[in-house]
Amino acid sequence: MSKKLLLLSNSTNIGEAYLAYPQQEVNNFLGISIKKIVFIPFASVTATYDQYAERVDRVFQKLGYVVDTIHLAENPHELIKNAEAIVIGGGNTFHLLHCLQKHNLIEVIRDKVNQGTPYIGWSAGSNVACPTIKTSNDMPIIEPINFQALDLVPFQINPHYTDAVIPNHNGETREQRLKEFLVLNPDIYVVGLQEGTMLKIADSSIKLIGDKKMYVFKFGEEKKEYTNSDDLSFLL
Repeated sequence: MSKKLLLLSNSTNIGEAYLAYPQQEVNNFLGISIKKIVFIPFASVTATYDQYAERVDRVFQKLGYVVDTIHLAENPHELIKNAEAIVIGGGNTFHLLHCLQKHNLIEVIRDKVNQGTPYIGWSAGSNVACPTIKTSNDMPIIEPINFQALDLVPFQINPHYTDAVIPNHNGETREQRLKEFLVLNPDIYVVGLQEGTMLKIADSSIKLIGDKKMYVFKFGEEKKEYTNSDDLSFLL
């Protein structure tokens, strides 16, 4: 059975309502046969899980889906095993991974998605779809057991990617930090996903959705740019 993933850089574009820009793609991705999703809010830190779930629930209900939130489940493993689709929201990637590990959900989610259950993630939710969370932008505010994530795709994602350089700021650019990662992890691609873009993976195909370019980094190679009309199959 083939995997189906929709991996977003971010939830909300500036000046838009929450989760406005990806709604049509979410509907297209989930289709009409799926009626219910399982939402995992563990990336939230400053807002409660209830608050986060309510915010997501408002959007998905409007799209026609019932939302089951995992922190309210008596048996989270059973909820995942019976899920029609799995959605993991953004926030702090380290906290998200810590909680997934704490509740022993890594393997059950991985197995479920590998069996064909659709997976949607944005920001931290896209980070944990990768082999590790080592290309997160987030501060390590809590210590997970390790950095090994769901390993649903064979490449790393850097969400919210930007080439921006802050004037009079001497810290590393995003590209410099990703190059540090590549020195120590030379065999893996890193995808820089800009705001308002996402990757759709279905069967053995992968497509960039959105009007902005995507950047791909590999050790010993120049940064490469790709558009939504380019063949990205090399990533898989």
